[in-house]
Amino acid sequence: MLGPAVPGILEEQQQQLVRRRYRETLQQILARFPIDVVHLHGIDFLDYLPPAGVPVVVTLHLPPSLYSEETFKLDRPEIYLVCVSQSQARACPLDARIEQVIENGVCLEQFHPDKKKGNYALVLGRICPEKAFHLAFDAAGVAGLPLFLAGTAFGYPSHQRYLDEEIRHRLRGGHRFLGAVGCGRKQKLLAGARCLVIPSQVAETSSLAAMEALACGTPVVAFRVGALCDLIENGRTGFLVDKATELADAIRAAQELDPADCRREAEIRFSSETMVAKYMDLYRSRSSFSL
Repeated sequence: MLGPAVPGILEEQQQQLVRRRYRETLQQILARFPIDVVHLHGIDFLDYLPPAGVPVVVTLHLPPSLYSEETFKLDRPEIYLVCVSQSQARACPLDARIEQVIENGVCLEQFHPDKKKGNYALVLGRICPEKAFHLAFDAAGVAGLPLFLAGTAFGYPSHQRYLDEEIRHRLRGGHRFLGAVGCGRKQKLLAGARCLVIPSQVAETSSLAAMEALACGTPVVAFRVGALCDLIENGRTGFLVDKATELADAIRAAQELDPADCRREAEIRFSSETMVAKYMDLYRSRSSFSL
């Protein structure tokens, strides 16, 4: 079963147009209002970075290797780079000006366990080659579980090719592509899954999907790379593997883990309230922000 992909191809011309609009919008807002701090999140933030005169917080969400060298050598005053995990911070250049590490968090009230599990494994997120969802389809098939994929294939040519060439022909034997899902449906899918599989081929800097799964009492199966090593307690809240051939056994074993342990870990470590409080403290300490 194949859901719809996002229409349109995001070629360089369209991306440049969006960046220009960001830049113009920021300039208009800064000219009109007394802004205490600007908080940017995009990998392309240098294309619309405001001029000196207002504090700027930049959260780096992706592996440091994907950012330009200039990102870590900016001489602009009052710019503060934030990493989302210790593993990401360790991967930054030694002379990088990293202000702080603030881990992501999720709303624990929106994600909660259900009384009964379904009979499927789940993959969740942006559909692109580096996420390697095809490995999860193959492993779930070997493990004897249907795999549901909930996510979006954006209009980048490489993403569309990956969907067409690696995902479509695997949608058999109960495997399904659900397309994009809203928060309510995502909560039900996560809570009902036997496990969430994260077969990413890059060192993830964080994983909201993993945090949301644990909040729903669902263990996580992932490769032993990046921040996933810090998020998952091997053998208790999920399993970490080194090879694709180990995924199927981990998916089977994850069904025996205790959902209560997963939920408890999320409550202790992954609350969005904790994340917000840390950002608010950063805003106050680096700007005239006074609330």
